[in-house]
Amino acid sequence: MNHDDYDDDYIRDILKETRTIGLVGASANWNRPSYFAMKYLQAKKFRVIPVNPGLAGQTLLGETVHASLDAIDTPIDMVDIFRNSEAAGSVTDDAIAIGAKVVWMQLNVRNDDAAKNAEAAGLKVVMNRCPKIEYARLSGELSWNGFNSKVITSKRRRM
Repeated sequence: MNHDDYDDDYIRDILKETRTIGLVGASANWNRPSYFAMKYLQAKKFRVIPVNPGLAGQTLLGETVHASLDAIDTPIDMVDIFRNSEAAGSVTDDAIAIGAKVVWMQLNVRNDDAAKNAEAAGLKVVMNRCPKIEYARLSGELSWNGFNSKVITSKRRRM
């Protein structure tokens, strides 16, 4: 797998096959990326189960926060990692242990050794991408805001 350039069909298939996401590094702070991604994915009918040992037992966006992936009592399709690249290794090991199908490392998170371990265990891997952004891009939602329409651009118009 070339983790520098994913085929749209690969990403699309992952998002179509995923129903339940374990979001590791969930934040209760409304302006953190993990909170916004969780809320967006829930609105798209994914069940997103937050994982954060510091918030364990609390409720976040209608879901109970768990201390770890193995504390979740329902099967997880995708583990979405909002932790740094080093921490992604142990989170990936946990994803393999619980039988997840996909490990998704967020923007700026990349751990090639973890990816190799996950793929050897039969999991699909995405690194340095955001499922919220990819869902919006592949569903055409980004174009609703003018992206890819040539209406909104950062380039100056020539007179």
